[in-house]
Formats: sequence, structure tokens, C-alpha cells
Amino acid sequence: MNRNPLLILLSIMTLFLYNLNAIYAQQTCVDTCDRPGLSYEEIDGTDVTSPQRLKVDPQLLRDRWYMAAEGTLHVHDAPNGQVVRVVETGFNFVTATEKQDDWIRISPGEWVHSESLRDVTADVSHFSGFRLTQETQGITFAWSLVNMYPSRNPGGDPSEDFDLIYRYTLLNIYATEEVDGHRWYQIGAEQWVHQYRVAKILPISRPETVTTERWISIDLYEQTLIAYEDENPVFATLVSTGLDRWPTYEGTFSIYYRTQREFMSWGTVGDDFYALEEVPWTMYFDQGRALHGAYWHDGFGYRRSHGCVNLSITDAYWLYGWVAEAMGSRASSDIEDGPNVYVYSSDEYR
Repeated sequence: MNRNPLLILLSIMTLFLYNLNAIYAQQTCVDTCDRPGLSYEEIDGTDVTSPQRLKVDPQLLRDRWYMAAEGTLHVHDAPNGQVVRVVETGFNFVTATEKQDDWIRISPGEWVHSESLRDVTADVSHFSGFRLTQETQGITFAWSLVNMYPSRNPGGDPSEDFDLIYRYTLLNIYATEEVDGHRWYQIGAEQWVHQYRVAKILPISRPETVTTERWISIDLYEQTLIAYEDENPVFATLVSTGLDRWPTYEGTFSIYYRTQREFMSWGTVGDDFYALEEVPWTMYFDQGRALHGAYWHDGFGYRRSHGCVNLSITDAYWLYGWVAEAMGSRASSDIEDGPNVYVYSSDEYR
């Protein structure tokens, strides 16, 4: 029986391509089918509502000149006038509203020579938190704390095949895997990041000790703050709480005094002394510890304070207004009258 050589060749090629596709499909499954987390298709099918970030108002951030003191500060009663007080060397910042020649006015009747000050207004943080709604419930969000590349697998090395993720980027967490005692979070298809590189938003149920309609939770481990109305989280952001030497204590407290601007000073000269002029949007809740804006750093998401809870100016301004709605027009109130502040830790530092 005669056979057509062309048909034989086509049959052989078809069989070869079929086997090649089967081998490729099997290899692809070896590479991806057993990988943890959600697949590309599952992530594409996930309905995620982006939360509304608080709008940053440049005028709010720059309604003062923020100045860092360089060494010991001699304060005069007028340009080239008499010294009325001395601020010893430390972590010191002042605010200014006027300049005459080489002199800067830091408050009525107080002037400092410009060579003793460094303008840090341009360094004020533009970070802000976001509003939480019914549409965002059930979604786990986190902020990146560093510039980073994700890894392809939990526990893997960062891969520059992905785009660089910048600090303060809001991420969605789709899955969690544990590797060598540490959590890895999936933030995209085949994209994983170590738990230390992000700060998660973890809404909690109302603790029994919280009795006010509006209340605030502060997670010392994640360095996050969430504001609640009854059982509903309505706002979340990053904070900076106290260092080991000057901790922010766990417990349930109440905001008992608030003021738009506050002078804060504490510590021993030559050790931990600081003096901060016009700390914005201050709300005291635990003796001398307060929620307040911080114009002197942009390190939110990391502990770095003397016990207070630092927020960006934008976040502190919003929170101050939200607390004011609960406390009425009073600046101060009975200690049980302000919104509760529940401070806890969702994990232990290692």
C-alpha cells in the first residue's frame, strides 16, 4: 500500500507538537500548581474597593515655619535684644512666623538668630491614612514600610523582575504563609513580602473595657491606629509610639484634654532632653502621653517617641476634629468623658 510521504510527515509533526505541549503543561504545573497563595485568575476575580485616603492640604502642613535648633538656643526679646531665656542643647524644634534680616520670631516677644535654626518645613510628612467603609470590610490592607521588591515565593529572595514598591504604598494582602517562624504575605500573583516590611490594618472587636461610642485602638506591634464608631472601623493610619525606654503603656484610657497647639519638654540635658514648640492637634489620654501631630519626622510605622503616639499632621488634624465631635466644644473634660483609647499589641517583638 502506497503512503503519501507528506501525510506521514504531517502526522509525525502533529504528534511531536502534541507531546511537546503536554511536557510544557506538566512543567508549568510543577512550577506553579503547587505554589501557595492565590493564582493570577483568583486575584483578578477578587473584588477590592480602594479606600479613600485623607486629602493632604499643603496649607495645613505649612501654616508655620518649622525650625530645628542647632545647639543651645538663646532667645532674645527683640532682634539684637536681651536674652530672655536659654533652651539647652537637645532634640529641640521651634515654629516661626516672621523674619527680620538675620532674626526669626518664634513667638510674641521672642527672637532667635537665624544661624541657630534650620528650616525643616519642606521635610514635614505628606503621609495620610484612609477612611474605612462598609465596602472595605473583609479586605486586609497593609502599608509598605520600606522601598522593596517582592519575592516570588514565601521565604524567597527579592526579585527585581517586579516593580519597586515604595514606602507608604497601600497593599492588599491575599494570603499568609509561615516560613521559619515568620509570616509572609501575598500582595499579588507570585508576589510575597516579609511581615517586618509591612504594617497591617487589623480591626478588632470592641473590648469589654471600652464603653464610649467613639473609640480608638492602637496596635503597638503593627504601629497602626484605627478609629471606630460603635463596632465599625472608620479610619486607619500609621503611628509612631514609644521606644522601650519610654513606652506607650497598654490598657484602656480616655481622652481627657485636647488643644490645637502644645509646648512639650522633658528629659535630662545631655541625655534625652527635648523641647518641642507648638505640637499640633494634641489629645492627652494617659497622664503626659498624648496623640498628636509630629512635624519633626517622617518615620511613621516605627516606634520612636517618648511615650506619645505620633501621627502625621494630616491624620492628627482629622482625628482631632473627630474627637471634638464626641467631646463637644470643650477643650477639656472629665477623664471619663472623652473617647476611649485602647492600647494593645497584636504580637511580640523578637
